Formats: sequence, structure tokens, C-alpha cells
Amino acid sequence: MTASTDLDALMTGLGRAARAAATAMAAAPTAAKDRALRALAALLREQTGALQADNARDIAAAEAAGLAAPMVDRLRLSPKVLDTVAEGCEQIAAMPDPIGEITDVKRRPTGISVGRMRVPLGVFGMIYESRPNVTIEAASLAIKSGNACILRGGSEAIHSNIALWKLVQQALTEAGLPAEAVQLVQTTDRAAVGKLIAMPEYVDVIIPRGGKGLIERIANEARVPVIKHLDGNCHTYIDAEVDLEQALVVTDNAKTQKYSPCNATESLLVHQAQAAAFLPRIGAVFAAKGVEMRCCPVSKAILSDVPGAKVLDATEEDWSTEYLAPVISVKVVASLDEAIAHVNRYGSHHTDAILTTNHPNAMRFLREVDSSSVMVNASTRFADGFEYGLGAEIGISTDKFHARGPVGLEGLTSMKWVVLGQGEIRG
Repeated sequence: MTASTDLDALMTGLGRAARAAATAMAAAPTAAKDRALRALAALLREQTGALQADNARDIAAAEAAGLAAPMVDRLRLSPKVLDTVAEGCEQIAAMPDPIGEITDVKRRPTGISVGRMRVPLGVFGMIYESRPNVTIEAASLAIKSGNACILRGGSEAIHSNIALWKLVQQALTEAGLPAEAVQLVQTTDRAAVGKLIAMPEYVDVIIPRGGKGLIERIANEARVPVIKHLDGNCHTYIDAEVDLEQALVVTDNAKTQKYSPCNATESLLVHQAQAAAFLPRIGAVFAAKGVEMRCCPVSKAILSDVPGAKVLDATEEDWSTEYLAPVISVKVVASLDEAIAHVNRYGSHHTDAILTTNHPNAMRFLREVDSSSVMVNASTRFADGFEYGLGAEIGISTDKFHARGPVGLEGLTSMKWVVLGQGEIRG
């Protein structure tokens, strides 16, 4: 057999097993799913030392290969990280089970009652990079939502992912659920991704989580639906009427609390009425933290007087760039209309915030900004499944169909129509 046929056989086997497990998971009682999640949490805590040993192999290989320090840091399974994912499993176990819920039941003049029932999607494929904790997040959400999943993590975390996945399968078995409900692609062959995204007979949806290049490739090549977001070019807009002290704290947090997440603010818009008062103060904060500011002419003229500020002219490309770094674009706008137009033109429809004391302006921003999360007087860094009360998230979607924003349990389900009758016939 050739390597290609070996890979075909491997992926087909995973697909068939996942499809069979999905049928069992859709019918699994809530108690069994919750037992599996609590067992998984206990195993993660019990096996912290062993998991760290496997993780150390990935860390050593990554450092030897010259991976950048932030990438290596993403790989690390510290006791705190492991305890956090264990806590996430327990939180998901404590959440209501969405499967089987019937809502919106309405009685029709014919006598029938029509409603909608929440059901699992079936089988999802998850393709992700770097962070091995995603293995547990995806598995726990799959278990609770009654789905089966096929996970394909990055080659740089292969030993960590295998170790974590084995604990997932152990927890499923202990709870009387099929171990095949969560499967891991154990080969680092990149061709496995191409196979996974082209198996509509076995996989119902693909969820990529990683860099823009990975997500673009999957969106272009997949033969099954994809839940995706390509960029996180998030905006914070300082309105004409605003609490400046609050705006300073929130803007600082939105940009500098952590630079690498997709919900960090990358573009700052400031109404011209507040530019002279706000920009020097936020500029001083950014200067102290080494944040480079790429500015429109008006903002540059103001920020250039800030001691130690790194101020450059913004290019057209800067307005649509996700930096994931200590860099921010800054623009002074003449009106709320201009701010909204700028966000909708250059943003990535991920997360955008207005800081304002004007209620009508806040409501206009909420209605008219076309993004998956829109905020008033809050940091964009809150755009996260855990912070939204979803227990965990499997990703953030900027699509408009099915799931939008952080994708938690309900994002891994769909609705089907149910009709309840007592012998009615159509005349």
C-alpha cells in the first residue's frame, strides 16, 4: 500500500467510527455525559505530572526547531492551565443539557402543535494549532452537546494532544459512552487535513482554529460547511460624549491586556470632540508599554508631542490589519456616522466597542455595526465563550449563518421542526 492509501484508510476509519459514535451520543442521557465530563476533570488533575512530561517533549522540540517564544508559550501545559481546563469540564457538566429541548410550541388552527427541538450537529472536525488545551475544550463541548468529533491538532503539540485525548477516551469509557465519540488524528502528515475536510459522508461541519493561512486554506478547499473567522481586526470607538477616565482604562485593557488574542483591539477611533483631551493620555499609556501607533494626520499631530511615543503614518492597509502585536492604528473621526462606516468597511466583523455616555448613540452603534459581538462601555477582550457564560468556546464565528460570535454548546446544535398531533389530517 502507498502512503496515500494508508492515509485514506486511516481517515475513512476515523470517519466511520465517528458517525457510529454520533448516533449513540445523540441518544446519550445527560447523566452519562456529565459523568464523563466530571471524570475527565478528575483525570486531568490526577495526571498533571504525566501530562507535563509529555508536554515537555513538545516544548523541547519546539525550542530546538527555533519556534518563537510566544508560540512555545502557547504549547505549555502548566498546572494552572490544566486546572483551568478541568474546571471548564466541571462547569460544562453543571450547565443545562440543550439536547432534546423543545421550544416555540404553537397550536395551529388545524389542531396540530408545531415547535422546534434542539439536536446535535452530528460529527464535527476540529483543526487547530499550538494550544493543546483546545483538545479538552473541543472534547468537552462535543460530549455535552451530544456530538462526535475528530480532532486534528498541530504537529508541534502531538505528544501533548495524544496524552490528553487518551484521558478523554478513558473518561468516556468510564461513563459508558463510546470512546470513539472523540477521536484524534495521530499522524502529523498535513495531507490528513485535506482528507478530513473532504469527507461529507462522515463529517457535518469543520471548525478551524488557528492562523489566517490555515483558515483560508480550509475555507477554500473544504467540501463540508465551515464555521470560521479569518481576522480579528477589532475597534474601540471613543464617542463625543464619554467618561474619559473610564475610556482610558477600557481602551488600555482592550489593547494591552494581551496582544495575541483575536479579540484584542487593533484600531482606535476617536471623535474629534475628544481627540485633544483623550489622545495625549492614551498615547502616554501606550508609550509606556511600547505600543506603536500608526496614525491619521490629525492623530499624529497630537500624539507626536507625547514623550517616548512611537508614532508613524498609517497606510491604507493599516486600517484593515490585525496586528496581534503591540501596534495599533489610530484615527480621528468627525462623527458617529463616520465611525460606524469605518468599522463596517475595514473591520473583520469580529468585535467592536463604543465608549459613550450618550444612550441613543450607543443604541445606534449596537444596531448598525455589522459584527458578531458589539459592545458598549466594555473591553473587546470580553468577546469569549467563557466570559459570555457559555462554559467554554470552540471558536468564534464571523459568519452569519448558523453560529455567530463565540461558539459554545448551542453553536454545536441545530433546530429541527417537530409536530405534535392527535390524529389530525390535512384537508
